[in-house]
Amino acid sequence: MYEAFYYEKKEQKLAACRLCPKMCTIRDGRSGFCRVRQNRDGTLYAANYGKVTSCGLDPIEKKPLYHFYPGSLILSFGTLGCNLRCGFCQNWTIAHGDPDAAEITPEQAVEMALQQTGRGLPNVGIAYTYSEPFMWYEFVWDTARLARKAGLKNVLVTNGYVNETPLRDILPYIDAMNIDVKGFTDGYYRENCAGRLEPVLRTVEICRAGCHVELTTLLVTGLNDSAGEIERLVDWVASLDPEIPLHFSRYFPNFEVSLPPTPLKTLKMAQEIALKKLAYVYIGNAPELGAGDTYCPSCGEEVISRVGYSTRAVGLDGKKCRSCGKEIRIAGEVTG
Repeated sequence: MYEAFYYEKKEQKLAACRLCPKMCTIRDGRSGFCRVRQNRDGTLYAANYGKVTSCGLDPIEKKPLYHFYPGSLILSFGTLGCNLRCGFCQNWTIAHGDPDAAEITPEQAVEMALQQTGRGLPNVGIAYTYSEPFMWYEFVWDTARLARKAGLKNVLVTNGYVNETPLRDILPYIDAMNIDVKGFTDGYYRENCAGRLEPVLRTVEICRAGCHVELTTLLVTGLNDSAGEIERLVDWVASLDPEIPLHFSRYFPNFEVSLPPTPLKTLKMAQEIALKKLAYVYIGNAPELGAGDTYCPSCGEEVISRVGYSTRAVGLDGKKCRSCGKEIRIAGEVTG
């Protein structure tokens, strides 16, 4: 067992976890809310260290990251456990279930990443994804440092629900994040995710200065998809940086929520609202809308075409719009 980071030993063999805003105080023999940080005789352990429930060589756009090495691949690992409980969770079988898990060391993960190729496309690094990577903190910490030394990029796909000190400590080793902003009211987080909004906003504000950041909001029918809430989300993103890419994702019934799928017209409405103030706005899980292309925010010309996960630069000279010369915010090279 691997001893956890960020906790305090208390009297009567209690362990006070300080990794995330849940701030669990865990009794001997019990686990925290996330199910993977376990107290054994007063010592807190990361029970999921090195446990992999999912692994795949994915297009970087699947994370989704559209402005980070577009067109490349990334080796993706996931574990079990999560510190939120979203009723609409799309990965609930590993986040809240009891899936089978393989054992892997950080050295093995990095070696696998170095050996990966696919369809002639480069593998740029490792993505910690599928479930909540901050609940895999110790393994991500060890692996990310080795990956950085090996010249690989590190990507987190995260709910952003983490305390400031562990976030700032690991940030120097992270190259990109896609952060879920699940809704834009504290009530939505409390009622549907067993969390709070403010820590997630703080995470975004900290990370945007330390690595490449893109945001995703899953629009759940009738819960967080009103024009007013979308406008408040967009205003906040624009106040930070109007060139942060924002992805609106289509919800489908899953886990504990059986509401109908997000109407396509709602997704289009959200994109239209966001494009009034943001440069790059995409729609995911709705291929029929064809809303995955990148357009120059200055002249409107298409610069990157996406069909499914096939990416092609169609209007770029380097990273500039071929039509007007506007610099398009892209981290890394464009493949395709």
